[in-house]
Amino acid sequence: MPNQKFAVQRNQAPAKKSGEFLIGGDLRVTRLGFGAMRITGDGVWGEPADRTEAVRVLRRAVELGINFIDTADSYGPGVSEEIIAEALHPYPAGLVIATKGGFDRPGPNQWAENGKPEHLRSACEGSLRRLRLDRIDLYQLHRIDPKVPAEDQLGTLRDLQAQGKIKHIGLSEASVRQIQHARTIVPIVSVQNRYSVTDRGSEDVLEYCEKEQLGFIPWFPLAAGQVSRENSPIRRLAAQLKATPSQVALGWLLARSPVMLPIPGTSKVEHLEENVAAAALEIDANQWQELDRLARAS
Repeated sequence: MPNQKFAVQRNQAPAKKSGEFLIGGDLRVTRLGFGAMRITGDGVWGEPADRTEAVRVLRRAVELGINFIDTADSYGPGVSEEIIAEALHPYPAGLVIATKGGFDRPGPNQWAENGKPEHLRSACEGSLRRLRLDRIDLYQLHRIDPKVPAEDQLGTLRDLQAQGKIKHIGLSEASVRQIQHARTIVPIVSVQNRYSVTDRGSEDVLEYCEKEQLGFIPWFPLAAGQVSRENSPIRRLAAQLKATPSQVALGWLLARSPVMLPIPGTSKVEHLEENVAAAALEIDANQWQELDRLARAS
């Protein structure tokens, strides 16, 4: 039975001010989500320093109105998914949990692509078990492994979808050409690429997603803290708006495109609440354009 304890609070929660997006035509999510990579240990490895606080962060995220949580089997590995289930299962109605497969983790800060069909099947089964789900709403291929034919990787996800273990399929760190090819094999509903106000390397992918109405999930949306550096244009605008640089960077992303689904992550409730407050930030057209221009030039 779905957990109803968050439902009333979520109806009027601040994250809803970010707006909503329909992933795959039937998954309605708040555009400002939560990325669950940082609720693990150093190097995205092992247990977090404070597991109790990690649980509090996840529960508070739902209370604040977030209904889109992004994770991966490689975060920990396995730790992030286990904590999500500990904190939120049985899940409140409407909560969308996206996870990813396609990496081996030899050690802290080490990532090795593995798109072999047997690995992807095992990864999906492990995620289902740890998340205590019968079906994953959005399963993303963490990378298209160049050592394995893309048809084999995507065909495996297509088979898992046909078996009812995956509802929708997404890609991560993919080029426009790769997305187009993937869509000849299986329907793709989202793309998760690195992108922020200071990192526009995936501009063409974002524009393609806008055109095709695919969700675009920017990872590292705060550029790992670069948005807060001294003398940055973001910091100057933040002072004018009486906001934090992180809030301005998130507000810029939300204003940049209606298909943009930022997923800032944190291991602290205080930082989570700061990030969610960005949903209500008002940046007028002139400020947005000036920030865009200065960030490109910096």
